[in-house]
Amino acid sequence: MTDRYAVVGNPIGHSKSPRIHAEFARQTAQDLGYEALLAPLDGFAAAADAFRAAGGKGLNVTVPFKREAWRYATTLTERARLAEAVNTLKFDGNVVLGDNTDGAGLVRDITVNMNFAVYGKRVLLMGAGGAARGVLLPLLEQKPASLAIANRTAEKAAQLATHFAPYGKLVGSGYDSLAGQAFDLVINATSASLSDALPSLPPGVFADGSLAYDMMYGKGLTPFLEFAKTQGAALLADGLGMLVEQAAESFFLWRGVRPDTGPVIARLKTP
Repeated sequence: MTDRYAVVGNPIGHSKSPRIHAEFARQTAQDLGYEALLAPLDGFAAAADAFRAAGGKGLNVTVPFKREAWRYATTLTERARLAEAVNTLKFDGNVVLGDNTDGAGLVRDITVNMNFAVYGKRVLLMGAGGAARGVLLPLLEQKPASLAIANRTAEKAAQLATHFAPYGKLVGSGYDSLAGQAFDLVINATSASLSDALPSLPPGVFADGSLAYDMMYGKGLTPFLEFAKTQGAALLADGLGMLVEQAAESFFLWRGVRPDTGPVIARLKTP
């Protein structure tokens, strides 16, 4: 019998996840179906319960339900516990495993697809919301020389740095404190690109040979990547590769098989 999986969110019509997982299933000869579920804003738990009751094996979770999925899970991976957000649920009887594959997807896209080592680098992570929380542990596990969190509200960045302090060397501040500093890897984890806005980065933050990475993706360069280009960043990347890589991590959790992401990323980039 075909196993059922889905992505749940609100809105959900724009999601590329059904296409990605269909590609993975074909590639790995896995007998599964994958659909998109629109849940009411106040109805995540009910939607997840109904999917499980109908025999669903697992869910991907997107905006705005990642915190609710974190509470819904009966057991959590370490990265999901620290992120306080879940984007992958695996159902096994009465056990609901919650994981967060975003950070693993980001790190794999940077280190494997782009062949850019995080180890020993100076890293700047912009933003202190859920997107930033979800990627911090995997980034710190790469052992960068330093990791700075910058946020419009400096206090929030400092709190996040304190929360993750046992796992690596990091500091949190506002954007003004970045003046005079340069970074090898600058990651935009804010939602600014969704509104064509640009966080107030001071000039000079991009070191020679640096990579500018925007976790958002779309047609053309985001305002952050446009700014990075004018500031001399050597490499530019959006979050499409991360999207596919985090999906592959979910697929591996569910099926025990890791798909080849390269062809899928290439297909998604084809108009």
